[in-house]
Order: sequence, then structure tokens, then C-alpha cells
Amino acid sequence: MRRLIRPYFAGASGYSYAKKAEDVAREHGIDRVARLASNENPRPPSPATIQAAANALQTANRYPDERASALIKALRRYHGDYRFVTGSGMDGVIETVIRTVVEPGETVVISTPTFSFYGLAAAIYGARVTNVPRREDFSIDPASFIEASQGAKLAFLCSPNNPTGNSVPPEAVEEILEGMEGLLFLDNAYVDFADIDYRPLMRRHENLVLGRTMSKIFALAGLRVGYAFVPEWLEPYYHRAATPFALNSVSAAAAVGALADTDRVHETRDHVLEWRQRFLEEVPFRTYPTDANFVMIDVAPHTGDEATESLAAKGVLARSCTSFPGLGDHYIRVSIGEDWENIRFLEAIKTL
Repeated sequence: MRRLIRPYFAGASGYSYAKKAEDVAREHGIDRVARLASNENPRPPSPATIQAAANALQTANRYPDERASALIKALRRYHGDYRFVTGSGMDGVIETVIRTVVEPGETVVISTPTFSFYGLAAAIYGARVTNVPRREDFSIDPASFIEASQGAKLAFLCSPNNPTGNSVPPEAVEEILEGMEGLLFLDNAYVDFADIDYRPLMRRHENLVLGRTMSKIFALAGLRVGYAFVPEWLEPYYHRAATPFALNSVSAAAAVGALADTDRVHETRDHVLEWRQRFLEEVPFRTYPTDANFVMIDVAPHTGDEATESLAAKGVLARSCTSFPGLGDHYIRVSIGEDWENIRFLEAIKTL
């Protein structure tokens, strides 16, 4: 029956996940592992968020609001009068946008190295993927990106970028928007940790989608809440293409609670910025400027796999970057964690 499987999946490996903390603990006999591989928020959801989710469980026997209306209202209170769509994580939003605009055989452009799911999702829907390499310092060349995007319906750009951490200046994004004919999906998963704001571009350009997530600064990675700012013309077609009831009622309610707890957001951001600077100053290998809740490190002459294995033996779970398209094999990515996790990492990396 394997003949029924699409040829793409016969040769593709799928998304590459970080090691599980329990596997590292068992393998190395460590009671507590510093989980710094997945760019998670080390703090649990706020009490207000947990209470909102618990309340929603009481009506979990009913299907959720298909448009997540309460969450949309909360997003407008938080961000302003924009149009929003939601999905099961930003991954769900990405897939739905691709499904909405891209026909099999059409081109999707991706700036690399970056989050591998863009290319994986585009290929799943039968698109032809064109990768546009970043410069040596991982900055964007707008002219090259615009040239590659001619004739493409959709392009992906991540800022702050995963795994490099650097941001694209808004004026460069605007140059791209003015030069391309298709839709630009700007992934802003980590923008809450940056001093940069792309939202004003939504007022001036009808070919921009800003992807966001509740997984990072809002600490809801396990509940899979994604959303996006979208132009008015796209919104009704997105809903036609979306999976029915993709965002469950408990997740949506938790997201509403998290958006209301702005004190928790500021505390989390302050914690990340403090430790991010310490990582940049104290890691004894080359680090790269970052606007995200992680730092990319060049661990040469070690490979990324060798470095992560060595760190794992010392109770630190970091991410090797060997699976990121267009990036060399000598980089690792380390998230900002709890104080004890960050201290353990700094001690371990100095013995590498």
C-alpha cells in the first residue's frame, strides 16, 4: 500500500524537532534538564490565563465559535483596528494562506536560512519553492528578493528571523512590498522581543500579511494559537479555505486572558532582554545580534550536532541548526530560559 503515498513524502524527512528533555535526562542520568531548544517561554501562563481556559472547559462539549469572535475583539483591543484571522498555531495560519492563494505548480519564494516549515508546507500543497539566500551577515537584499518574487503569488520573510535572530528594517520590507506583485507573509513570531513595529505597513499595503503567535511571549505554546493581520480583500477567502473549527474554545479563551494580562507580558520581555544581553556578552563563541528570545551561536570548529550533544551531557537542551536550509553545520540556537537554566547553559558552553 505504500504506493499510495505521494512521492514527495517518500523522500522528504518532514519537520525536524528538537530532542525531548525526558530523553536527554534518561540518556545522561540527569534529574532536571534546562530546556533551551524550542524558543519557549520558560514561565507558565498567568493565573488569569489559566482561569479563562478553565472556564472555557465547562462548555467544551460544544463546538467553538468558528470565527473566534471574542479573540478577534481582544486582538483589536490590544493592537488596534486591524483585520485578523486565527489558526491552530502560526503553522495553521501559514498553511491556510498557502491553501488560499497558491495553486499546485506555482512558485513560493522563501528567504533562507529560516524556519523550515514554510518550504515544507508549500511543497505539501504542490508549490515550487524558490529559496533566496540572505547575505553573509544574514541581512536581506531587497533587490534579490524582489527579483525572485516576480510572478510568484506568495513569498515568506521572517523577522526577527529564526534561527539567526536579526530583523529586517521596516523600510526594507516596504521596498519589497512595493516591488513585488504577490502577497508577502511576514512572520513576526518574535517581534514582541524587538524594538520594531511593522503594523503601520498594513495601512499602506494590500499585499502584506503579518503572522503572529501566542506561543512565545504569551506562554501558550501548548495550546497552539496563531493569528495574523490580513488585508480586507483576503479575509473572506481565508475563511473559505480554513479548516472548520481549527482553533478550539479553550485555546481561544486562554488567548483572550493572556492578551489582557499586559503586566505579565512586560515582565517576560524584561527577563528575556536581560538574559539575552548576558548571553551575547558571556558566551565564548561568536554570537549574532538578535531581536528574538534566542541567540544563534557559531560553535566552530565543532559542528552544531557535536555541540548540542556535549551540552546535553551537561543537562542543557539546545538546538542544532543543521536542519535549517541554507545554513552551515556549525551553528546552534539557544533560547532564553529560567534563571537556573541560563546559568547552567553559560557554565556548560564555557567547557565546550
